[in-house]
Amino acid sequence: MKQVHLYSDGSSLGNPGFGGYCAILKFGAYEKIVCGGQNPATNNQMELKAVIEGIKAIKEPCSITVTSDSSYVVKGINEWLEGWIKKDFKKVKNPELWREYKAVSVKHKVFAIWVKGHAGHQENEKCDMIARGEAEKLQKNERMH
Repeated sequence: MKQVHLYSDGSSLGNPGFGGYCAILKFGAYEKIVCGGQNPATNNQMELKAVIEGIKAIKEPCSITVTSDSSYVVKGINEWLEGWIKKDFKKVKNPELWREYKAVSVKHKVFAIWVKGHAGHQENEKCDMIARGEAEKLQKNERMH
């Protein structure tokens, strides 16, 4: 199984507000950036959307290490998801996104690692900058219309 590193971050201007997400996929020397946004969105929604969209870009079953500054995403993936599935996502925030995560991650082996945000982690900083840029792009387009 190939080992892929997925670095992710989400942003929300206003929380909820204009949202942006970014995932950077790394496999050997190969790097791919997946990003986008939506309005309205919360920060947690964009954090999770980054992981979902990043995984969607992987074409074959892989061992994926997700690196995120979101404890919500990291704990959701590593600790909470199994219990949420058992109770059919009752009383879980963003159940539609967690169901989508479950669907796209099923053929992969996923483990998440938490990193402190805005602490100089190169890929996390890059994801943060791109995610914020996606949210700002949506906000700017809204102002123009």
